[in-house]
Amino acid sequence: MSCPMKDFDINGVRKDRVVTTSNGYQLNAPFATQRIGEHGPLLLQDNALLDNLAHFNRERIPERNPHAHGSGAFGYFEVTHDITDICGSAMFDTIGKKTKCVTRFSTVGGEKGSADTVRDPRGFATKFYTEEGNLDWVYNATPIFFIRDPSKFPAFIHTQKRNPQTNLKDADMFWDFLTTPSNQVAIHQLCILFSDRGIPKSYRNMDGFSGHAYKWSNKKGEWHYVQVHLKTDQGIKCYTSEEAAIIAGRDPDICHRDLFENIEKGNAPSWTVYIQTMTEEESKHLPFSVFDLTKVWPKAQFPLRPVGKLVLNENPQNFFAQIEQAAFAPSNTVPYQEASADPVLQGRLFAYADAQRHRIGPNYNQVPVNCPLSKGFFNPLIRDGAMNVNGNFGSESNYYNTNSKYEFLEQSRPIQEHQEIWNGPAVPYEWVTSSGDIDFIQATTLYRKVLSKQDGAQARLAHNVAIHAANCKSTDLQKKVVDMFSRVDEQLGNDIRTEISAINSSNGKPKL
Repeated sequence: MSCPMKDFDINGVRKDRVVTTSNGYQLNAPFATQRIGEHGPLLLQDNALLDNLAHFNRERIPERNPHAHGSGAFGYFEVTHDITDICGSAMFDTIGKKTKCVTRFSTVGGEKGSADTVRDPRGFATKFYTEEGNLDWVYNATPIFFIRDPSKFPAFIHTQKRNPQTNLKDADMFWDFLTTPSNQVAIHQLCILFSDRGIPKSYRNMDGFSGHAYKWSNKKGEWHYVQVHLKTDQGIKCYTSEEAAIIAGRDPDICHRDLFENIEKGNAPSWTVYIQTMTEEESKHLPFSVFDLTKVWPKAQFPLRPVGKLVLNENPQNFFAQIEQAAFAPSNTVPYQEASADPVLQGRLFAYADAQRHRIGPNYNQVPVNCPLSKGFFNPLIRDGAMNVNGNFGSESNYYNTNSKYEFLEQSRPIQEHQEIWNGPAVPYEWVTSSGDIDFIQATTLYRKVLSKQDGAQARLAHNVAIHAANCKSTDLQKKVVDMFSRVDEQLGNDIRTEISAINSSNGKPKL
């Protein structure tokens, strides 16, 4: 039997506001404890006390491993342009149509209590409550990422965490992994991370990107590779490293505060949503793989096409229930939006949903913020498990029995069997950095053609890398950092070397 809620409001608060234990026993005094005499030992039979303490011990669910520190809000997505030739999803079928959503912004490497102003590629995840089920866009604030081999993700994230002996952040760990020749595919992301955009002033002042290529189909079965861009309507604003360090000590939750207070004042932030599209034939003529998460698609060749607006206009009523328990996974999708063969995306399809099963439990989609709002959820095979609270489908059989009616709608829309066709042996493959320059070309273009047009941006990139790499204990590792960035541009490498050497000299370490 499901829990009767007629005497509760939408937040689970009793309408009569009578305070009870978790099993409904009414409390006479909130802080009285049962004991022998006024000053004797406590009694084990005091369930009110034990209920309180035991729940307190368990009120923190495991924090996310990456993306532990975050903020969020509710809002809507509104269609402003017709893209039904690209995607048949119902959320796009009518100009002006609005879909309710929740967005969570986050840093990647830090713990839950870390500062908002660290240099970090931020997460930008949105759950859309569509009429066809929940759709999660689990994106980042940078258009690319550090890796393209999914097996390297745990190792990479470990280098952003703490040294297992010292329990301190460790610059040697960070740069040792990234300067390893096979991992230097990260160079483009590093140039973005250590540029001005590495520390946004607020979540309202940063963009979001799908990074991966996805596969979107129209209702005729025609499909394209698609990347999604969310461009802030508030403009890009960033902190310098020095500004960020000061603010981290003064107000470590500044981005969280900024988001909440602006929405509270009615200053709802918004993003214009665009897509880039590419045909399968066009993908065959790229100088890189369409499935390479470390590459951007040239906008001159694949222009941005407007789709709609994302608006966040509602703060959560309870942060834990609605943001901390919000569970995002790229495997949560809807008809006509599918994953491509991008290997990192393929790995995330399992890893993200599995992380939520570990963090919240196997029935995490029964938590209200994760529930599909339109027609609910029904699958007689997915039953039981910890914290099953939706009635567990009552007397429905736990298999597909021959006496019950089940509707399967897959046949009503195009499926992938007539799209990409894969054929080949099963082989182990590590997608390492190319021995040539292909993995450095876009980083060089960023440095020479983009940052050169922004006053002082090239110098700030060199400075930001240098002050971070100067924390390395090993000068050999510092030289590897210089050598790697010299492949982007000789001047960049020289500027980094000069500043590291100056810092080393002031700290009694050898110059490079």
